Amino acid sequence: MKTITIEGQLRTELGKQATRQLRSEGKVPGVIYGGAQEVSFFAPVFAFKSLVYTPSFQLAEVKLNGQTYRCILKDLQFDKVTDQLNHVDFMELVEGKKVIANIPIKFTGAPVGVKDGGKLITKMKALKVKTLPAHLKENIVVDLTNLELNGNVRVEDVKEQHYEILNSPRIPIASVVLTRELKQEESTTATTPAAGAAAPAGAAPAAPAADAKKK
Repeated sequence: MKTITIEGQLRTELGKQATRQLRSEGKVPGVIYGGAQEVSFFAPVFAFKSLVYTPSFQLAEVKLNGQTYRCILKDLQFDKVTDQLNHVDFMELVEGKKVIANIPIKFTGAPVGVKDGGKLITKMKALKVKTLPAHLKENIVVDLTNLELNGNVRVEDVKEQHYEILNSPRIPIASVVLTRELKQEESTTATTPAAGAAAPAGAAPAAPAADAKKK
């Protein structure tokens, strides 16, 4: 699994004024949780680019004043006006201590329902899991090969060793739905009577034509 290195410094001054000063200098304040104590630090905004602007799950080595903290990303905050990154939270990885992480889903296989004319809809990009740091990985593989038309793969269908999946078990992860064309085709088939079909039982015969008036 890829690891991003972030070099920063421990914060010696806290508070709103000190935080505003850091941001005005192009630096981002952050906090590392989960270890023996919380660690407040800052680093240049560009140092977070490879970690923040990617859908991939990655580890981070945060180097501060000669000490290295092995972490995963916990939370991000962006400025509501400029959309600039303005705060980062990390969770330190401690051997033997479980962490909560969002692991991306990797879909594999061609669903049988798509081959039958359906459309694949993916509804989740990641799963929230609880596991030991040693079991963290880049993605969770979900095979869709046997997903049928009008079928769903739900959270409860994912069986991943060493992971406690925290999402609600009934939430659909992926579905194969009817396309508009297939719906129209089924509708046409259902409403069009077969050629030569017999009249419904009990139907009255057609009335004979009226006799011509005698001269």
